[in-house]
Amino acid sequence: MIKVGEYNTLKVIRTVDFGLYLEDGAEGILLPKRFVPQGAKEGDDLEVFVYHDSEQRLIATTQRPAGIVGEIVMLEVVSVTPQGAFMDWGLMKDIFVPKSKQLMGMRPGGRYLVKIFIDEQTGRVAATEKLEPFLSNEELTVKPMDVVDLTVWRRTDIGYAMIINHRHTGVLHFNEIYRHISEGQSFKGYVKHIYPDNKIDVVIGKPGYQRVEDESAKVLRLLKENNGYLPYNDKSSPDEIYGFFGMSKKTFKMTTGGLFKQRKIAFTTTGIKSTEED
Repeated sequence: MIKVGEYNTLKVIRTVDFGLYLEDGAEGILLPKRFVPQGAKEGDDLEVFVYHDSEQRLIATTQRPAGIVGEIVMLEVVSVTPQGAFMDWGLMKDIFVPKSKQLMGMRPGGRYLVKIFIDEQTGRVAATEKLEPFLSNEELTVKPMDVVDLTVWRRTDIGYAMIINHRHTGVLHFNEIYRHISEGQSFKGYVKHIYPDNKIDVVIGKPGYQRVEDESAKVLRLLKENNGYLPYNDKSSPDEIYGFFGMSKKTFKMTTGGLFKQRKIAFTTTGIKSTEED
């Protein structure tokens, strides 16, 4: 069964001058010639994205859109009509946001966070700025320490409301933020805590010692690039540490403490130095 607005692996059933037809259980879906991978032939299986073209026919492409059905992404408006707005999502045909699916109206050039979905009336891929109906914490699919996809939703009094795996909501508290973030930005993080009422706290990066291991490699690399010495230690301010290492002071102390135990670095009165020979 073809999944519209998603990636499908389909078999090439015939070749024509203007492309390839892919198996769909009927006459086939066209993959235009400009998107045909070099050397593709009848009988091959190809991974393609399927959507409707401007004439409302199903069409395949090897282009990769900014998002697929079910995902929440930040897109830019390219044009506006009385019926709605068209947004660039990386394909030949722009994605449509009906007027009824906008919050306060969209303007050309504006960037908005939208959910990609299938319009039940038309069966076509569309987008909506009204995210709440798609987000719920009633039945969670995550647990503490799970690595998740995070999208910045909006700023609050205590931090940022975050979208988790395109389906749940959580909070990234201000004291857990050590770099500039903005609405619509996406990155990896993990679930720090789940409360009895299913509210979730999240953190940027990887959990626990896995994150420290990654940071250890960074500290050793920076030491090597600076002749084996760096003027940072426990007495350095959090801002100084974050400005140079891109990590919190807590993570810095955990990381350097681990490297010290492994005898890869030594502490001095003014900083840290490498004990490894080139």
